[in-house]
Formats: sequence, C-alpha cells, structure tokens
Amino acid sequence: MTAPSSHRTSKLLFALLSRLHLYIGLFVGPFILIAALSGIAYLLSPPLEEWLYHDTLYGVTQGKPQPLAEQIAAAQRHLGAPTLPSAVRPAPALGDTTRLMFSGSGLGPSEHRALFIDPITLKVTGDTTVYGTSGILPLRTAIDHFHRQLLMGDVGRLYSELAASWLWLSALGGVILWMRQRHTLKTLSAAHTTRRRHATLGLVLAIGLLFFSATGLTWSQWAGGNIAELRNAWGWNTPSASTALIDTDDQAPDEHAEHHRHMAMVSSTITLEDFDRALSAAQAAGLTASRLQLSPPASENQAWRVAEIDRRWPTQVDQVALHPHSMAVTDQTDFATFPLAAKLTRWGIDLHMGVLFGLVNQVVLALIAAGLVALMGWGYAMAWRRLRTASGQRFPTVSEPWLLLPIKAKLSVLLVAIALGLALPVLGVSLALFIVIDALRWYVKKRYTARHLNAHPSNTSR
Repeated sequence: MTAPSSHRTSKLLFALLSRLHLYIGLFVGPFILIAALSGIAYLLSPPLEEWLYHDTLYGVTQGKPQPLAEQIAAAQRHLGAPTLPSAVRPAPALGDTTRLMFSGSGLGPSEHRALFIDPITLKVTGDTTVYGTSGILPLRTAIDHFHRQLLMGDVGRLYSELAASWLWLSALGGVILWMRQRHTLKTLSAAHTTRRRHATLGLVLAIGLLFFSATGLTWSQWAGGNIAELRNAWGWNTPSASTALIDTDDQAPDEHAEHHRHMAMVSSTITLEDFDRALSAAQAAGLTASRLQLSPPASENQAWRVAEIDRRWPTQVDQVALHPHSMAVTDQTDFATFPLAAKLTRWGIDLHMGVLFGLVNQVVLALIAAGLVALMGWGYAMAWRRLRTASGQRFPTVSEPWLLLPIKAKLSVLLVAIALGLALPVLGVSLALFIVIDALRWYVKKRYTARHLNAHPSNTSR
C-alpha cells in the first residue's frame, strides 16, 4: 500500500469511527443516560437508607448482648413458628441489630424475609423484605432493580447490557477521535465551545467509563455468561469454602450474590445453640471481621459456612466450613491467598457498587456518572445542531466510508465486528440491526441524489 492510499484509508477509517461514535450517542445514548442517572441514585442511596430505616438497623447501646440462640428464639416468637433462619448476621457492633434472614414462599427471586433483633433487649426492630446477601432494604432494592432492569425483569436486563456493551466502544472511540483532532480542537472558535468541552471531558472520564462498562458487563445476561466461561477456563474463579461432607460438587461461588443468590432451606437437625457454637468456632479459626454471616447446612451431608462479609478496605471475605456436629473446620479460604485475578474481580465488583472505600467510593463514582450525564448532554446538543443544518438526505451514513475502504481494511473491520458480536451478543445483534438501517438510509440517499441530479443536470457541470 502506497503512502497516499494509506493516508486515504486512515481518513476513511476515521470518518467511519466518527460517524459510528455519533450514532452510538444518538441510539444507545438514551440507555446509557438512564443507567448513569439511576446509578447516581443507587450510589447516593446508602445514607438515605440509613436515615429511613434507622430504627430498624439500630438498637440500644447499653447492656450485654444475648446469645444468638436467644435472639433467634425471640424471632421465632414473633413469627409464631419454630422456623430457623437461612442466614444470620450477628450485630457487628454495640448498638447495631442482628439480622436474621428466612426463606419461604411468596418471596421473589433473591428475596428474603429479614427480622432485625436488638441483641440486648431482644426486641424485634424490623420485619421487612431484603434483597440478596447484601441485605439491601426495599428503597435501595427498587433503585437497584430500576438501574439493572428498568423494573422489567430479565427482559429489562437487555437495556443495561446494551448500555454496557456500547459504552466502552464509545469511550475508546472518543479517545481516538480526540487524539486525531487534538490540534484542531485547540484552534476552534468560541462557537464550538461545546465540542471542545465534550472532547475534553470525555478524555478525562475515559478510564472511569471503561471501568463502568467492564464491571457492568459481568452482571449482564449474555456477555456475563461468556465472561464467566472465560474466567472458568482460565482458572480465575473466586475460591469458596466447600460445604460438601461427601464427594459431591459444591455450588460455585458467585461474586454477584448481592443480586441473585438464593438461600436454601435449613436442615432439621440444627438447634438454636448450634448458631452460637458455629460463631465461636469460626472466630477461633481466624475469622476476625466484625461483619460475619452464618449459613447453616441445608442437609445432613453439608457443613456450616461462616463468611466474612466486610468488603470495605482492607477487604475481609475469608470463609470457613464447619462440621455440623463437631464444629471442626472442614475447609477454609483466605482472601490473602486468592489469585490476583480473583482479587481484582472482587475489588472491581465492590468498587462498582460503591462498597470498597465507603463514602469516598460512592462520591467519586457519582461524580463520574454525573460527568457522563454532562457528556451526553453536550453530545446531544451537537447532534441537534447537525440535524438542523443537514437534511435527512445529507446526514452522513456509515456505509459511505465503509464502501470506499480497500478490501483488506474492510475484512479487518468485518473480523473485528464479528469477534465483538460473538463476545458481546447484545452488541452484535444491535450492530447488525444498525447496519441494516444504515444500509437502507444509504440506498435511499443514493436514489435521492440520483433523482436530484437527473432533475438538475446543470449541477453536474463545473
């Protein structure tokens, strides 16, 4: 390839990327905007949850905490039945309440009935539905469902996967466009201030947007499945203490337990005193975190699982499995020994949820999301001005620079598109739909241009 042809190919690829970037903003932008706004609401919801459910989450601060057996007995009196909890979270500090989570009918996926017990007075301070093992309360649950699925179940999950699938491509494309136009941007007049702000802010936010996209995709239905298979093939799964007492496969760990883990029923052989025994045994085995979760066995062939659930910094997520009779440790995992990939996965998910560094984490992510909202606003302003100054037939298509590319460049772009479509199915399907629509627009535009030239033949002469 000669230098002039190489330069021409580069210009065509740039035009292709520029127009694709525009169309991502126009057609996928609304979904990205909804995800950003709802994400801000989720990140800022913990303080509101603390205020709204204060009487549920906190009890008295003077006195001696009662054993877990007494607290569970108080919950059973409230329930009017000798039901055992599927999981218990002892009060992490004086003044906090103990959380007892129960499985049962009438609950939605990943929902549990939670009773909050004051460990000192044994008073039931709250009886509500919580979501997942993170135990988020109804307010944040509603925000979370809207952020992930628009309150539409699995069908709604396509919206968030669509946004996450295209966000990284839009961010990287924006960075490439900035690198290509950085000198031009400096010389733009005041009339193009919006364009310069859009480009500069996009560059500043690029890493954060790539992070949102990558971690968001791990929750997705289709791309998330591919990511899980890849992690399994590469041995990047997060270790988990096995509760199997016989030669059976234990359920694989799930970093997204906050969103979709179900809790099993409890073995009928478990007694109330066993919860205190399991807690003491786990602490003796080295679980030092103040935030713990005790999960009793679901059958006689399973062990207890006691896990640290403090995902702030430093992360405390060690686990032990305990024999249901002797309370001897049958298996144990230590976060310090996790593979680096497993640690990065854990930190990435917790960072996305605003958990890792607490309030600082939440504020930084909220600012990035707010920046994304501003970025979209400026992008729409520029697109609107372009639409007003260009007729429907003059508005550019992606097909035009594509058709002018040399065959080798076409094949390269096509192979990349196919690979991305296979890895990210929602992106692939939406891209195919976009190509069909764009090709139809190109055809109509071509016919319109031909009719216009035939009607005004003088326009062809110079």
